[in-house]
Amino acid sequence: MSTLQERSAAVMPPFALHNLPFGIDHAQGSWLYTDDGRKLLDFGSGIAVNNLGHNYPAVVEAAKAQLDKMVHCCHNLFHYEAETALAERIVGLMGGGYKVYFSNSGAEAVEGAVKLAKYATERPAVIAFKGSFHGRTMMCASLTASNSAYRKHYEGLMPSIYFAEYPKLFGTPYRMEDGKCPRQYFTQFDDLFKKLVDPYSVAAILMEPVQGEGGYVVPPREWVQYVREICDKYGILLIFDEVQTGFGRTGNMFAWQTHGVKPDIMSCAKGIANGLPLSAVVGRADIMDKWTAGAHGGTFGANPVSCAAALATIDALEGGAVAHGAEMGAYFMGELKKLQAEYPCIGDLRGLGLMIGMEMVHPDGTPDRELTARITKLALENGVFLLSCGCDKNVVRFIAPLTVSKEEIDFAMGVLYTVFAQAVGE
Repeated sequence: MSTLQERSAAVMPPFALHNLPFGIDHAQGSWLYTDDGRKLLDFGSGIAVNNLGHNYPAVVEAAKAQLDKMVHCCHNLFHYEAETALAERIVGLMGGGYKVYFSNSGAEAVEGAVKLAKYATERPAVIAFKGSFHGRTMMCASLTASNSAYRKHYEGLMPSIYFAEYPKLFGTPYRMEDGKCPRQYFTQFDDLFKKLVDPYSVAAILMEPVQGEGGYVVPPREWVQYVREICDKYGILLIFDEVQTGFGRTGNMFAWQTHGVKPDIMSCAKGIANGLPLSAVVGRADIMDKWTAGAHGGTFGANPVSCAAALATIDALEGGAVAHGAEMGAYFMGELKKLQAEYPCIGDLRGLGLMIGMEMVHPDGTPDRELTARITKLALENGVFLLSCGCDKNVVRFIAPLTVSKEEIDFAMGVLYTVFAQAVGE
């Protein structure tokens, strides 16, 4: 009999395949169970989707109940309880004064957010950041600058997009004084507005409040606040892409709360329904009210089953999962710092909550992509599934579910000490 990998290769294009010699049979909590009988600790969480772990009982039950009631009726045609109740809940999480439009994926939410900004301001330009990842549609690929592979053969892309530098302080080419964010990350906007695009032509500044695929880069709080000031000065709308950071991942419900900076528009997805496809554009009510009939839409957005799952997800997050995740994130970071003290090849540890990046470097401080690949490979062989990220593919990222236990983190740390002894040496 052919393996699942062989069967997939026969019917799927190369980009949809991976090099793992097994498939997943089922999953529960923090664990994956493979079709060849292995049990793996999942610190990928479906790429920050299963924030409550796999098959969280209350979410599964809510989805089952909604399946018996109604699977689909199209939110472009009808109102229904699950959608309206979820929108009310998210507006409450924002503190009021916002409205919500639901779609299916993170890329759709980012695209919707940018469309809304352009529509509301009637301005053409958007500023994004180097190292960003916003999705794989043509617009989102145009806004993405973490890997040229995402853009290859798709030029020309959407016009009037300008890229600024995101403040990755580890390895920054600029001089740091007293550990403060270099001034160039602030003054670059003046230079951009002087030489490339008039600020009153800019509809939005789009940013990840923590860069994801670009390397789990946490920007300085004062810089995020400065970007807010720039937007307010010129009437530019600030969009936060919280697709990966939202719904408890960074120790708060949203990363904007951590930075103390509220966006005008926010895109979110991934953890919103703990595994069911759903995303949202969340915007200030006065901006959303400019989005009139025909300006946007979609058939499958706000699926009732996904909305019911999202309501149960938020219940669990507010019921203690976010706080537990923050506590476990602090514990995990502390344990990783002990590992770093033994292995100088760990150039940097950074993150918020349970969104942690470990940057691997050569002795001269340059990115070590090969060591990163060895670490993730050996970790898998020893029972822990990890992902990498970063523009140089030299960051190991840890995306444990918010429900992770101290014992599971200790298991992962034991594996990491074994892995580093094998990959680097005693």
